[in-house]
Amino acid sequence: MYLFLISSKTHRFSHALFQLWAKVFFFISGLWIKKEYRYKPEPKKTYVFVANHFSYLDIAVGMGIIDHNFAFVGKSSVSKMPLLGYLFKKLHIAVDRGDKNSRSKTLVRGIKSLARGKSIFIMPEGGILSTNIPKMHQPLKDGPFVMAVENGVPIIPITFKNLYDIMPKTTIKGGRPHVIFHEAIETKGLNKKDIPMLKERVYNTIQGELDAFYKMAPTPFVEK
Repeated sequence: MYLFLISSKTHRFSHALFQLWAKVFFFISGLWIKKEYRYKPEPKKTYVFVANHFSYLDIAVGMGIIDHNFAFVGKSSVSKMPLLGYLFKKLHIAVDRGDKNSRSKTLVRGIKSLARGKSIFIMPEGGILSTNIPKMHQPLKDGPFVMAVENGVPIIPITFKNLYDIMPKTTIKGGRPHVIFHEAIETKGLNKKDIPMLKERVYNTIQGELDAFYKMAPTPFVEK
């Protein structure tokens, strides 16, 4: 796979191999992912995919369920891992969330990736930060929504329903991962003033599904 990373022209093929690896991993692990589509992403369209983040399993599941060519935006610490870190740096976008300059560069790279027709997969909570799982951490980060608005591409919320139950810490307990692709949220004609509205729609969509699944009272959206 490393040979295919030498040229940017072969990144798409290398990314496809990475996705295939994820699918094979879940198959042989017996973790057969159940995908529920409220909306089926169009193969030739570009999207910003956003999901809740409670488990270390989330990233691998995202790699296995999103069939588009995409860049994952994740912590810079991943890029420091042997071998896997090299792949991550070449195919995806690393961000040091504690560094304002790094966050700015990440935003620019994400906008450019979308402009080239490459989708983005990102967790708008900014990490596994919730202290009350399955309640999402608030407020959501602006980055994913700025990327989408700047390019006028749709946002697709994804609910990872039970991944925390399957892998709450670092040990997999078993079970069948269940994910939901929600209706796309259009951003054409919108601007940065509309970002709070987009954040609220995404939050209510993802958290609403979690509230229903875990039989919890609705959790209000918090902007600041």
